[in-house]
Amino acid sequence: MKKIAEFIYPWGNGHYQRMMSLNNELLKYTNRHDFQFHFISMDHVYEKLIKRFPQKKEFIHKILMPVPIDGKKGPSSLFSLLNLLIPISNKPPLLKQIFQYLIKEAKLYDEKKFDLVISDGDVGSNVLAKKRKINSIFITNQFMPKLWKSHFYFFPSLLFIAKQISKAEKIFVADSPPPYTMCEYNLNFPKEIKNKVTYVGHFANKINTDKEVTKLDELLNGNDFGYWMRTGNKSTNEFTGERYNEIFAEYEMKNEKRIVSHAQNNNNINCVIGVDGKKYSIAKAIEQRTEWKQIDIGYLTENEKQTVLNLCKYAVVNGSHTTIGEIVGVNEKPIIGIPVYDEHTNQLKWIQERGLGILANNKKQVVKAVLDIKNNYNKYLEKTYIFSKNFVGNGAEKAARIINKML
Repeated sequence: MKKIAEFIYPWGNGHYQRMMSLNNELLKYTNRHDFQFHFISMDHVYEKLIKRFPQKKEFIHKILMPVPIDGKKGPSSLFSLLNLLIPISNKPPLLKQIFQYLIKEAKLYDEKKFDLVISDGDVGSNVLAKKRKINSIFITNQFMPKLWKSHFYFFPSLLFIAKQISKAEKIFVADSPPPYTMCEYNLNFPKEIKNKVTYVGHFANKINTDKEVTKLDELLNGNDFGYWMRTGNKSTNEFTGERYNEIFAEYEMKNEKRIVSHAQNNNNINCVIGVDGKKYSIAKAIEQRTEWKQIDIGYLTENEKQTVLNLCKYAVVNGSHTTIGEIVGVNEKPIIGIPVYDEHTNQLKWIQERGLGILANNKKQVVKAVLDIKNNYNKYLEKTYIFSKNFVGNGAEKAARIINKML
């Protein structure tokens, strides 16, 4: 029996989504009796894995992986740097974390005797696999990102991480091949490792054309609205929500309809705000045919999300790679990006340069972007149509075919 290990970095949700898409494809190529899959992560990703595979808990391993320290606007640069040497937010010094995490992963390697290791974001696993001469694959949309906002002090850490990524036998870029690589400014591969790199395509969710009509469909049909996404970890999500509320308070946004997805599994968030300023339940709003200006949803199901993407005029996002691919590449909708990390800024800059959306850093720029997209909508649709036709969205399928040949 061959054993396949899937290491999933727990910062954000993109790593988990990509690996689950790949796992689904791998099952098509492997006999479940001949292959044994192991999953390694922590925190919210570990909990999702337990929920997804309740009968396979013995194959799901919890290991503390070093992640940045949360701040108000995403990861805190100051606290993360301080955490190198001192405990911060109940986390031991980073150097100690790295030492302990590598020991635990090494112990798992030696105990399970993996035949193939696939990692999405966990660079330490590449080091362990190389030392043990185990085939390893690293999935990414980053290598040496261009730094913005004077973050020059991150350069040494980027060099270190890039060196560890390079130790993988193969590097799969989860994006379309050039010149349609939206994460282009986050890569910057040196010549000496380009032979390891394969652009397998974006791990985009496919459109579900066979879906039930929901109450949300009834509210949205016939309305001109924008899709405002709150994503990311807790601090990023909350900070994004604060920025959205400031934008909605602007005079120009008074009559702009929007649906706000909070990415929180909490039905208490669900409500409809009418033009009269009153809040209604979704059922009540449908019953009374309420004229609405905002719909808040705690968590959209895949069917509901597809409904929103089909009907919206544009989407407002933070610039995450997975989200941009699904909206622009699969659904051909322009985006307005409000970046949180330098990774987001790089991807949004690439998008803006190609007329697929607009990069906005403050509320005035966001308001201007909404007006620009609506006033020049056909121009944006022409650009997104061309991009979508050249968008490679079967990354998980192609990656699985390559892995099957390796096995």
